[in-house]
Amino acid sequence: MSDSHPQNPIKGMAIMAACMIVLPMMDAIAKYMATFETMSPGQVTFYRFFFQFLALLPIAFFVPGAIRGGKRPWMNLLRGALHAAASLMFFMAVKYMPLADVFAIYFVEPFMLTMMSALFLGEKVGWRRWLAIAVGFGGAMIVIQPSYEIFGWTALLPVLCAFLYTLYLFLNRAIGDADSPLTMQFVAGVGGTLFMTVGLLAGHFVYPVEFEASLPSSSLGLLLLIILGSLSGYVHLLVVRAFRMAPLSLLAPFQYFEIISATVLGYLLFADFPTASKWLGIGIIVASGLFIIWRERIRVRQISAEPPLG
Repeated sequence: MSDSHPQNPIKGMAIMAACMIVLPMMDAIAKYMATFETMSPGQVTFYRFFFQFLALLPIAFFVPGAIRGGKRPWMNLLRGALHAAASLMFFMAVKYMPLADVFAIYFVEPFMLTMMSALFLGEKVGWRRWLAIAVGFGGAMIVIQPSYEIFGWTALLPVLCAFLYTLYLFLNRAIGDADSPLTMQFVAGVGGTLFMTVGLLAGHFVYPVEFEASLPSSSLGLLLLIILGSLSGYVHLLVVRAFRMAPLSLLAPFQYFEIISATVLGYLLFADFPTASKWLGIGIIVASGLFIIWRERIRVRQISAEPPLG
């Protein structure tokens, strides 16, 4: 299986848009399992990575080095552990909060990524983007404030999820192209499963409500968990493919499609709909994020236009 894909921005955008519409279905399944099947978020997270591992296992046999963990197995396992920890925070949040609220708060992630790039990678971030970061966090506070009054510390779980996912993205950058996307996803499934196995064992004694070990209580629950793991594996493979067809700055705005899909699913399945103040916060977060992406595109163009030295 080749990792090289020709540049095709239109196809890349189409794939990215479709993936962002589908991905919130995973979180809707997690919320359904927690509220209707009474399965703990820790157990749901375990099954999410376990069935991702099983779904990718048949294909991994045909990818050189995938079963052995690729060229950087320990870093790929760490990727899986970080992704599992982020997913756990997200699934714990959606158990109690509306999907759209959780997604809106989670979208402080692009701001965190920009801040960490400036602080740890030395990337230049101008005053306009710093201002957009501050405004974006202000929008998140508009969403968090009423949620915090109702749900308490649970309202901050999406922020912790965003931080963990930012670390996951940094690790992706560190690994680079050493391994194929399928190898990375397959080993991440192993890492996430191992991490959640330990998490379930430890969490059962510390916080049993959120880490209770259990089997699916119905055939529908089992089917939904299989779909959850399979979606997570294959959709993220498509996201990687999209980023190889089109530049990051072109595809990044499509992440906000998740809020649309999450709002629709939240309303249809759980009768949740954001209030006017939360829509205001969501609008501020999206606008600030899009501004940061726009400024990044300008920065990249300016760098590309600079004459070579010498």
